[in-house]
Amino acid sequence: MSHPSPASVTTAPATRGAWMALIAALLGWMFDGAEMGVFTLVGRAAVQDLLGIAAGPPSPEQESQIGFVFNIIVASFLVGAATGGVVFGWLGDRIGRVRAMSFSIATYAMFTGFCGLAQSPLQLGALRFIASLGMGGEWALGVALVMEIWPNRSRAMMAGLIGAAANAGYALVGVIGIGLSNILVTLGSTLASMGLSESTVAMLVAFKGWRLMMMLGVLPALLTFLIRIFVPESEKWEEEQARGGTTHWASVDLFGVLIGACGPGLMIYVWVTSKNVAILTTGTLLGVTIATFGYLYPVFRYLARERAANPDAASTHGAIPRMLFGATLSGVALLGTWGSTQMAPSWSAQLMERATPEVRASIGAIGAHPREYTLIFLSIGAVIGTIVAALTGDKLGRRWTYFLLCFASLIAVFGFFQLQSQFGWLFLMNSFLVGAISASFYGWLPLYLPELFATRIRATGQGFSFNFGRIISAVGVLQVGALLGVVKGMKSMAGIEGGYAVACSYVIVIYLLGMVVIWFAPETKGKPLPE
Repeated sequence: MSHPSPASVTTAPATRGAWMALIAALLGWMFDGAEMGVFTLVGRAAVQDLLGIAAGPPSPEQESQIGFVFNIIVASFLVGAATGGVVFGWLGDRIGRVRAMSFSIATYAMFTGFCGLAQSPLQLGALRFIASLGMGGEWALGVALVMEIWPNRSRAMMAGLIGAAANAGYALVGVIGIGLSNILVTLGSTLASMGLSESTVAMLVAFKGWRLMMMLGVLPALLTFLIRIFVPESEKWEEEQARGGTTHWASVDLFGVLIGACGPGLMIYVWVTSKNVAILTTGTLLGVTIATFGYLYPVFRYLARERAANPDAASTHGAIPRMLFGATLSGVALLGTWGSTQMAPSWSAQLMERATPEVRASIGAIGAHPREYTLIFLSIGAVIGTIVAALTGDKLGRRWTYFLLCFASLIAVFGFFQLQSQFGWLFLMNSFLVGAISASFYGWLPLYLPELFATRIRATGQGFSFNFGRIISAVGVLQVGALLGVVKGMKSMAGIEGGYAVACSYVIVIYLLGMVVIWFAPETKGKPLPE
């Protein structure tokens, strides 16, 4: 098979195969976003149901219990996504982007659907963990495939579309959530007419129909057939395979990843069982260290085999430092999002519970679905922000753009949580704004991370870089749960006492780290993807 030269790839028009790869990847990212968004929307209701707490507003003690379990499940999801990013990234570099992407989508679709059958918080957490393996892998594989197939001049727009597609999935979940809640009674009658028992119907429609929302997650599995039939493999990867560059990956190295996953597991365990600050700090640092070395182990072994087989091959000795840089930059963005703006739907529901009758009357129908509307406005803003961020990165350069995104997010998120006191249209407008700014990193990251790694380690390298940031953000999610208890007596600038308004305002200091670290990262503007 003949392949185009790098120069021709830079200028050649997109082929039918390139368009099919883009469509499949965009659908994959959209469903990926939907799978993540569904738990943001119905996760607390699911936990309340599985804990056996009666429907309706929980007591403060019950709310604390729900929030604790919810944050543990979210942290487990983030750890699973980090693990999946490495495992499926490794698979994509070993057997090809397309085959591995099919496996990853099937994994997250099937196990998200199984979540609707969970009978305990432990079962739900375990199923979310397995589903997240596929979600973490799909991001890395889709980005590698699209960036390698499309011309270099299109990279900025492709990166923006990547981020936009995932956030469109979030918005889709919000719309489905509103529609489902409006037809639950009718749907219950329909299910009963199909022969389901009364107890089964009651279980499916209870607590906002969270089980049905989860079961809808199985639909993306159909996408795997489209991918396998119509999407071509990356020619860059096929060239690397022909040169023998893919043969240095070994399955035995994945035991390192298994050991690495025990690190975050230890971290979550100490947060569940202890309140001692010294134990929490030690367990967290030890967990992150074990994860770092375990997840990097397959790359260490690959590089050693490559050097032994061909000492004169193009060097990839800088891969490990770049992976660590990428993980830090991703961690800042992910922690800023998962530790703050991802909490906005839950915060909006709490504000509505405290709203006076006058406030409820003034906002009309949106007051019945604060979580859903907040998620929709956040996501629409994020769709725009990701595209703008990617295009800005192409104009101003990668480093200046990241610095500005951190600065803008610091201001926007702080104002969002500190200056608002009630849910309404102004809250939703500010949700749109903070979504556009804080989620803009998800257009910048798929632009920058593929530019750090050669083809033979690109899926693994960027999979580690983006998804290891989820472990850092898991620490932040656990911190938010702890902060909710610490800040009870404190008030926001708008007079809101404790809760997300105060706790999330502390998490955003992570953006200061990003504003410093980015200047030590390489600038890649105007350069082709490394071969």
